[in-house]
Amino acid sequence: MTYKTNKSYKDNLILPHGGYRKLKSFEMATIIYDLNVEFCNRYMTYRTNKSPRTYDQMVQAARSGKQNIAEASQASGTSKKTELKLVNVARASLEELLLDYEDFLRQNNLPVWSKDYPKAHEIRALAYRSDKSYKTYMSYLESPESAANCLICLIHQTNFLLDRQLEALSKEFLEKGGFTERLYEIRKKKNRTY
Repeated sequence: MTYKTNKSYKDNLILPHGGYRKLKSFEMATIIYDLNVEFCNRYMTYRTNKSPRTYDQMVQAARSGKQNIAEASQASGTSKKTELKLVNVARASLEELLLDYEDFLRQNNLPVWSKDYPKAHEIRALAYRSDKSYKTYMSYLESPESAANCLICLIHQTNFLLDRQLEALSKEFLEKGGFTERLYEIRKKKNRTY
């Protein structure tokens, strides 16, 4: 029996996985989650909100967006199918949150900023900062209109990143397969060495 000591990652049954903290989509989803909690505490409190359930659903939608990116990354070592599914769940959760913000603005007779609105440009430009966190955007939470529109901008940016991530994952899955295909190839190679 001969064993290789320096295996390439493609010879490993379980691929490298995790690393979600380095993903731009996770970074942005974390910022959205933190800002969303602040928004809900300021403008969607149980005392003033006609529907306390909306408060909870908005917090859960933002949490789901962030958590599913992390879970997808962790699952990627053994299941590309699960990774794809969970990234898609994250994307769907943020779409739900986007609708909640659009509803908030409409129901409170506040405008939705166009993508050409000057403050929308300012917010979008902040995404290129390497040191950004939810604190980077806190000045935009000073009014309900600005806060909701800020979060709408951030959700659009994150959804764009998730769409690209889904595209890349789909392409990789189609080209390289998943765990089952890798298992077959590794077994085939191992049987040749005996």
